[in-house]
Amino acid sequence: MTLIRHIIAGTPTSGTGIGTTPVFNPATGEQSAEAVTGGTEDVNAAVAAAAEAFPAWADTPAARRARIMFNLRGVLDRRRDEVARTISAEHGKTHDDALGEVARAMEVVEYACGIAEHLKGDFSRDVAPGIDSAAERQPLGVVAGITPFNFPAMVPLWMIPMALAAGNTFVLKPSERDPSSANLIHDMFAEAGLPDGVLNVVHGGPDAVNALLDHPVVQAVSFVGSTPIAQHIYSRATAAGKRVQALGGAKNHMVVMPDADMDQAADALMGAGYGSAGERCMAVSVAVPVGEETADRLVAALKPRVAALKIGPSTDERAEMGPLITAEAKERVEGFVARAVAEGAEAVVDGRGFTPPQGYEGGFWTGGSLLDRVTPEMEVYRQEVFGPVLSVVRAGDFDQALDLTNTHEYGNGAALFTRDGDAARTFAKRVQAGMVGINVPIPVPVGFHSFGGWKRSSFGGHGMYGPEAVHFYTRLKTVTSRWPTGIRAGAEFTFPSMG
Repeated sequence: MTLIRHIIAGTPTSGTGIGTTPVFNPATGEQSAEAVTGGTEDVNAAVAAAAEAFPAWADTPAARRARIMFNLRGVLDRRRDEVARTISAEHGKTHDDALGEVARAMEVVEYACGIAEHLKGDFSRDVAPGIDSAAERQPLGVVAGITPFNFPAMVPLWMIPMALAAGNTFVLKPSERDPSSANLIHDMFAEAGLPDGVLNVVHGGPDAVNALLDHPVVQAVSFVGSTPIAQHIYSRATAAGKRVQALGGAKNHMVVMPDADMDQAADALMGAGYGSAGERCMAVSVAVPVGEETADRLVAALKPRVAALKIGPSTDERAEMGPLITAEAKERVEGFVARAVAEGAEAVVDGRGFTPPQGYEGGFWTGGSLLDRVTPEMEVYRQEVFGPVLSVVRAGDFDQALDLTNTHEYGNGAALFTRDGDAARTFAKRVQAGMVGINVPIPVPVGFHSFGGWKRSSFGGHGMYGPEAVHFYTRLKTVTSRWPTGIRAGAEFTFPSMG
């Protein structure tokens, strides 16, 4: 049985050895590995290693740090298949989907390669007689990342390259459900030339998380996961004086106007709703057709597509969707479908009772479900399902569809499918979501923009990667200096001004 260990100061270690957590192959349901479970002492050791490495790393010229990111980009490109296979083996997503995850991660690495440009400061000469002013951005110190199971490579690589390129050192606490990708990421950084201790990995559960949140040396915490945990992390870490970016849950709506290309909209919903088995924070889980005729056409277009979903293991090149991450996730998702039907929703396609591929009967499989005539009062609409379930909520007009989107507690992403430029412009301006797609179902920003939601989808006011990350992982310092050249003004007792 493979043992997945912490990596502290460049060395794999079992740490305090307080226990292990089983890791499963979701396609078979069989245990494939076990990960050591870290506690406070293991977190303390990782933070100490990061703190020891910080002074030398922060003093490393930004161009040299960028060179390591450039090397990392090459390592990722060369080993992308290996990374994708590692993701699929523990998460269950298809190989092509995992390759897409790696590609999006590489965008952030590429942006981090330009860190020297992003850290350039400002300078003003002679702001007053003989006085100059300069502003610069300096690293925070030791920072931490707590990452989810659904993107075990991409989300850590949203955080780590920007934090390290800016001069910080890092402690990563990955999901205990698919932890191997985190160790692989560490090894690729090491191959790229990163010094020992600059990046450390600690495995574990809530004890390790809380130890990071409470540790006085940790200056900032990045998190992606569910809203209840995001709120806990934000509250606890800010109470300890830390800077926090905590991205939570979502209920992404896609509004379909009567003039939309229905085949295009249906295809978009298939990928956005059922790709990665719906285990994406940017998955579209609510379709909002405007008008009964539009709704009927959309459901008619979706029904055969959902029924024909090709579901199978990552080794099947034809597979469009894999299993869910755990048996508990399967039970939870199918429970949402059952309760929705009991509340009055119409199961146009019911994914419960899906027959797994031969040889994979023990896996955590469910089929795609399509629910029509869902209402805002239903549990399946109010909560994040995080599975291959698409709810159709019919709206009478554009304003009702927009209001439906805006009154939900989450505001991660939203999309509109239309040919009407006026409707698109109005939607983009008025919708209360952090990321908006116009005829784009999953509007995840590219690496040189920033990712982040609104309302209860985000806590802390800081987006991930891109320009937002430069500001999150650095602090501003402004230096005002005077070098006397024979000018002596004497003591000044009034508040300084430049007049």
